[in-house]
Amino acid sequence: QVQLVESGGGLVQAGGSLRLSCAASGRIFSSYAMGWFRQAPGKERDFVAAISWNGGSTNYVDSVKGRFTISRDSAKNTVYLQINSLKPEDTAVYYCAADRTIVTLRFGPDYWGQGTQVTVSS
Repeated sequence: QVQLVESGGGLVQAGGSLRLSCAASGRIFSSYAMGWFRQAPGKERDFVAAISWNGGSTNYVDSVKGRFTISRDSAKNTVYLQINSLKPEDTAVYYCAADRTIVTLRFGPDYWGQGTQVTVSS
């Protein structure tokens, strides 16, 4: 089965950049869509970005387009989220997720990581 472990979160200033990583175990990783969600205190967990199994397709929520880039390295079994021009409203726990397709991932992933905290100061 798939196990996901996030890293790369931390405290950064507004306007800075951060790259989150999600290391996946399991031989099904290369055939699964991967994605990121985030949850701020008192708010729902919302979809952020997703990438298809071969990296050929990506999908982003409108609020992060142009600032966030999702990518994956199958050789390392790792998916990344490059975050540029960070804003205070990006502060949240970021969760890695996996599912068979981008569509099914967006509506309820089969697998979740434990999350990594991103805090953006003003």
